[in-house]
Order: sequence, then structure tokens, then C-alpha cells
Amino acid sequence: MTIEKSSACGRIAPVLSRREMLLSGGAGFGALALRYLLGDNPLLAQPAVRPLSARPQHFAAKAKSVIFCFMEGGPSSLDTFDPKPLVNRLAGQRIPNSFRPVITPMGEFYSPILPSRRRWTRHGQSGLWVSDWLPNIAECVDDIAVIHSCWANGLNHSNGVSQMNTGSIVGGRPSLGAWVTYGLGTDNENLPAFVVMQDNAASVNNGARNWGTGFMPAVYQGTRINAGVEPIAHLNPPAQISPEQQRGRLDLLAELNREHAASRQATGSELDARINSYELAYRMQAQAPEAVDLTQETEETKNLYGFNDPLTATYGRMCLFGRRLVERGVRFVQLYHGSGSKWDAHRNIETNHATNCRGSDKPVAGLLKDLKRRGLLDSTLVIWGGEFGRTPQSEAGDGRDHNPYGFTMWMAGGGVKGGQAIGSTDEMGLHAVEDRLHVHDLHATILHLLGLDHTRVLYRHQGRPERATVNEGEAFVRITG
Repeated sequence: MTIEKSSACGRIAPVLSRREMLLSGGAGFGALALRYLLGDNPLLAQPAVRPLSARPQHFAAKAKSVIFCFMEGGPSSLDTFDPKPLVNRLAGQRIPNSFRPVITPMGEFYSPILPSRRRWTRHGQSGLWVSDWLPNIAECVDDIAVIHSCWANGLNHSNGVSQMNTGSIVGGRPSLGAWVTYGLGTDNENLPAFVVMQDNAASVNNGARNWGTGFMPAVYQGTRINAGVEPIAHLNPPAQISPEQQRGRLDLLAELNREHAASRQATGSELDARINSYELAYRMQAQAPEAVDLTQETEETKNLYGFNDPLTATYGRMCLFGRRLVERGVRFVQLYHGSGSKWDAHRNIETNHATNCRGSDKPVAGLLKDLKRRGLLDSTLVIWGGEFGRTPQSEAGDGRDHNPYGFTMWMAGGGVKGGQAIGSTDEMGLHAVEDRLHVHDLHATILHLLGLDHTRVLYRHQGRPERATVNEGEAFVRITG
């Protein structure tokens, strides 16, 4: 039987029964002996495994790190990278029946076609088409593989952003950056392995779930830093606290957290992540201030990213941070432009996209040029795109609706062969028809470029083997040429 006694505050607190005490005591004495035998034997003692330690790839990697320039809200492929003359020829008419799917889930198939007002030019030795909205990225097309045939399942922003980040239109799965961190670890444990930035205070659709870990340990989640003059708030301790005092506080806190977690297995992941975050913050005090110190950069470099223009300065800072982070071993950097679905152009697409393209074009091009001249583009995979594209039909007379059936993204560096156009949409730019790449295929391709076989990056959840691509997808290996 269990003996109980009254505590000082009047509550009944259970204590061990005699049988439990003998069992625990006996096991404890045995553990003391075992610890003595193993503790001094270097062959038998097991070192602590650090969850973010660098791990080997499945095969030789093309890329070491990723910078994902995420245009949130859905940029129009028909007005940026995928010209469709038929759209302008049929302007004002309803879309022909031959381009409609058997099932029409959206009413816009009965809306009139909206022409594109863009001027299109072939650029570079490759002759890829880019509209006049993106003149700076157009200068880099020979380093870019434009994928015209992307498609997804999400019809709204929440679904689309969730799938582009996690592979599922339903929230709750680990993000791609978390899978990369889980599969590869980091080359610099003094900085976060996975960093997220957004260009304004508006929340990205689904918020932190986009860089979360779902059912995986929380230690692999993304770390969000700010795009302003103080990227990492409260990084440095008060001047009156010595390094020794701070180290002692962290050691005590870690010990208390471990004791708390020992009897609460269900919350272990969160506590482990919190312990690791405190340790990371301590180590970051040595390297992070230097990593985000843009005063080390020349004025020429800052202007390359658009610091001299208020419209491009914020995203320019983010892109320059991205370059400095991957330069120092950060594995995955995600840079949201248009946070809060600012690319969503249901009305007045001319003003909406003109503003967003101008705000992101020079910073993204500056990133590509800067990486290339520093010899970093070969090892850094740069991705550009949103959660979906936009329809050829009009909405509200001067806008375009969501189109997940066929849209454009591009990749550069990281082993990707530049100057090529991959896949195609139909003549209306509505559906991907050739070399169709679903979001799962895109994710599998990104992992492949990082040296990971997406079918072998496994995490068992409730007995089920889970993968980043939701157990689907195929890497498009031809992107390397």
C-alpha cells in the first residue's frame, strides 16, 4: 500500500511505498556501479548526441544551403516569366471550352480574359523570356532554370502557403526547412540552422507553422529574425553580468529543465528545444553580432541590393542577410516578400504587381550577382516563387484570381543548370501540361540537390514512416543539365 502524509499547506502528498523504495534503491545502487564501470572507459561510454550536428548526405551534394525567396500571395506567371500571346488575342472573351477542366471548382472560367500589358524581351545567351517588370532578374537568366510547369492543390492562401512549405494543404506537418535541418544538421552550431525573415509586420499566412516541425522534435524549427536595424533582439546580456555568471545561470536552468522533463515525457520535445535555444543563444553572442553586422559591407554592395531606394531597402537587407548567413554555414534561409499576401492581386494587378516587382527585383538580382562573384552560387540553391500563380481570366475587371493548376517558379545555383526553361503550360497559361512538377516533386528536387534521397529521409511518427514529400513526389534530376 502507498503511505500518504499531509504537507505543510494541508494537501495530501504521496510518498513511496516500501516495495517501491526497495526497487528504486536497488536499481539506484546498481546504476552507481554501472556508472563507475562505464564512466572511465572511453570505449564503452556514449557521448551525448547533438541534434544539430552535421550529418552525411546520401550522395554527393550539389548544394550546401538554400535561400528561398518566397513571394507570398501568388505572383502572376503570365505577367512575369510565361508570355501567352493567345491571352491577348482573346482578351475580353470567355475562356474556350478546350482549356477548361472537366470539373470547374471556380467560377472564373466564365469571367472574361484579362490581357497582359507587359512588354516581353528575350534575355541573355539563353534567350529566356522575362517581362519589363523584372529588368534586374532578367540580367541573370543565364544562371536561372525557369520551371513553367509547377502545380499544387491549394486553392486559397492558407492551403497554398501550407503546401509550399510543408507539402500538405493541411497544417501540422514539418516544414521543408525543418526536414533539411533534420536530415543534414548544420555546419555552424553557433548560428541557427534554419532562419526565417519577413519584410513587414503583417503575419505570413499560417504564421510560425510555416517554419515549424509538426510531429518532429521542436529543435529543428526555424528561427525568425527581424529585417530591421536590430535583427536579433536581446542578444547581448546586460553589461553588469559576466560571462561566468551567465554560464552558471544557463547550467542551472538546463539542469532544472532536465529534471522537469525526466518525469514528463510528453513535453520532452519542447523542453529539449528550449534548452537548445538557450545554449544556441549563448553561443550566438560570439558569432551572430558579426554575422548580421552590415556595416562591414561596402556601399557598392549595399547599393547592389537596393539599399539606396526606400522601396527595395527592406528586402535588400534581407537578401544581404541571407548571403551572410549561408556564407557562415546556415543551412536554410527563407525570405518572405509581401508578407500578409501582398502579392494577392484580385484587383488592380497593374499597381499591385508593379509595386511588388519593383520592391523585390533588384534585391533578388543583387543576391544572385553577389553570390556568384563570391563563388557561393555553386553551393547555394536560390529559389523564387509563391504558393501559386494567377488566372488568365479577370477578376473585378482588372485583377486575376488564384491559379494552382499551372504556374512558374525558378531555381538558380546549387548545381542547377542555368539558362533553361523547364516544362510548359497550355496556350492560356492555365494548366501545366509538359514536365509537370507538383510541390512534392519540387521538394524532392530540392532535397536531391542537397544530397538527400527524399525516400530515405524518414521520421517515424506513431509507427508510420513519414517523409518530407508526404510519401510522394519524384526528384527532377534533369534540372542539373
